[in-house]
Amino acid sequence: MSQRKCSIEHVDKCEDYSNSAGHVSDCGCCRHDHSCREDHHDGRASISEILAGAVLFAAGLAVNWLLPVASAGGSTLATSLYLAAYVVSGWRVLFTAASNIRRGRVFDENSLMALASIGAVAIAEYPEAVAVMLFYSVGERLQHSAVARSRRSIEELISIRPDRAWVFRRGTEPVEVTPDEVMPGEELRVRPGERVPLDGVIVDGQTTVDTSALTGESMPRVLEVGDKVSAGVINLSATVRVLVEKSYSESTVSRILSLVQQASERKAHTEQFISKFARYYTPAVVGVAAAVAMVPPLVMEGQSFIEWLHRALTILVISCPCALVLSVPLSYFAGIGGASRRGVLVKGANYLEALNDVGTVVFDKTGTLTQGSFSVVEVVGSNGFTEHDVMDLAAHAGSQSNHPLSASIRKAYTDKHVLDTGRVQHVQEISGMGVSALVDGKPVIAGNDRLLHRENVAHDACVTDGTVVNVARDRVLAGRIRLADKVKPRAGQAVSRLKAAGVHTMVMLTGDTHGVAADVARDVGIDQFHAGLLPQEKVKVLENIINQQRAKPAAGAPDGRRARRLVAFAGDGINDAPALVRADVGIAMGALGSDAAIEAADVVVMDDDPSRIADAIEVARRTRRIVVQNIALALGVKAVVLTLGALGRATMWSAVFADVGVAILAVANSMRAYGLRGTTAS
Repeated sequence: MSQRKCSIEHVDKCEDYSNSAGHVSDCGCCRHDHSCREDHHDGRASISEILAGAVLFAAGLAVNWLLPVASAGGSTLATSLYLAAYVVSGWRVLFTAASNIRRGRVFDENSLMALASIGAVAIAEYPEAVAVMLFYSVGERLQHSAVARSRRSIEELISIRPDRAWVFRRGTEPVEVTPDEVMPGEELRVRPGERVPLDGVIVDGQTTVDTSALTGESMPRVLEVGDKVSAGVINLSATVRVLVEKSYSESTVSRILSLVQQASERKAHTEQFISKFARYYTPAVVGVAAAVAMVPPLVMEGQSFIEWLHRALTILVISCPCALVLSVPLSYFAGIGGASRRGVLVKGANYLEALNDVGTVVFDKTGTLTQGSFSVVEVVGSNGFTEHDVMDLAAHAGSQSNHPLSASIRKAYTDKHVLDTGRVQHVQEISGMGVSALVDGKPVIAGNDRLLHRENVAHDACVTDGTVVNVARDRVLAGRIRLADKVKPRAGQAVSRLKAAGVHTMVMLTGDTHGVAADVARDVGIDQFHAGLLPQEKVKVLENIINQQRAKPAAGAPDGRRARRLVAFAGDGINDAPALVRADVGIAMGALGSDAAIEAADVVVMDDDPSRIADAIEVARRTRRIVVQNIALALGVKAVVLTLGALGRATMWSAVFADVGVAILAVANSMRAYGLRGTTAS
């Protein structure tokens, strides 16, 4: 990969996106009006050069037809027109081939095209030489257009980056600054038609927002005071004030842009195989062509060297691996683009390929299958503590916790009372159990039954529906808070669609009680679940599931389908990050998910709809089918025409079709992956 300096500040590395020749370069970090400072030839003829070459070629054919002579090249005028057409349409390919040879890259399609066309000129087959170069250049332009289109669906996300923010800093009127100048705790004004520049919470006003750029969801969403809003969404109906919660570098839009840049850097196993295949295939083809040109005239009487040289040149053109080494990575890139149109960001082609073989999906419960937004349904005091005492202690002890339970208790408390964080000291989050703190100088804990046992708090058995937070002060049980969480509307649909897609095993893991887990599993249609788990226990259960899948025979599933033994884990919380890393494919719920979960995951569902997981798997499987089709098409046609070429039955024109024509067909087929939109989840 070449290293070039980019004109954008604080960016020192540009990405090279190369086609099969490795010469279609584009600066991945340069957007909009920015451009790289290094000018370079990319081996791709301009449209004007192609048109000029085509006109000269047509003129040469016309002159040759009007003034036929016995020589193979036609009249002197026709020969001049052919050579002019050859130079105009092919000089970039010749230049790139020479440059690559100087750098040690001898065997690529540029050198093959150059060698074959120069050989055709040497034996006075001028029309064939021009045809090779002209149609190759046309194919390259069409291929470049297809690459650009497949990337556009992902690069459109770049447009969600806001370029300004209106922040209240002095007086009553906001001042205009860039988003990266705004600090958490400042307030912004966002008017209708503007993009929200940073993540925050609405503190004044009510509006509707367009979230389609982030989530793929077309329906506007209503937001009011207290609702969180993500950077990149468009304010539609009213001016609102937004309290900034995260700096720009930590915002949703910044994370998305980072994911987009990562997505093109990871190759699928099939891609890697094709790249290695081309590395050895190309010199082998050159060797075969040389043998075809040299051996028969030397060992067989009466054989014309020119005839066998023509066959060898035809073999060179036929054998060019353009269709394979371009269409395969393009198919995966188009598949990533198609997934992004459904609100699913796949971080690399290797993860898109891995989704094909997912046979088990393990779900976290809260925030993944359920909404993760709890409501307090009952408060019970004990040992002389009132309901208000219980809520007061729990809200203050969890005042600094990001856990959904603590957030829900705080919200219920602050609806009627003021939270005084000055009363709180020494807050500690106890993973998988709850929180502890000093409230008014006295030790308070709020958490599950395990936390009561750990702190030796005497309590009776609590058997109830819902999620329970126990509250104790000075090791005396103060009471319990019962909360309820709702199953996401499309969670059941997600499970049924995954089953229909051939995912044979689905498991739910949760730190919640057995009763709550059983209810959720029953509601969404999951047969297996594990309840009462600590974060490290989730990883242990996940590892057991992975080992069980690995132990299954590889021959196939009982119903005759291919065995799918990879395990995906879907979660959203910071405590899910270890499991996301451990799984074969980690899937994070992006809208509600923690930064740690999103960073650890391989796939990010931007609108938290679990049915998008089925979309991603469907897109991945169709993309693989397209890849297999392209490989079969390329190798099949080339094998037939190569055989005919070796027998002297294939012309240079058929060789051009076997190379450029098949490449164009494969590219066109690859673009079907871009258009995949999955099943509508409505």
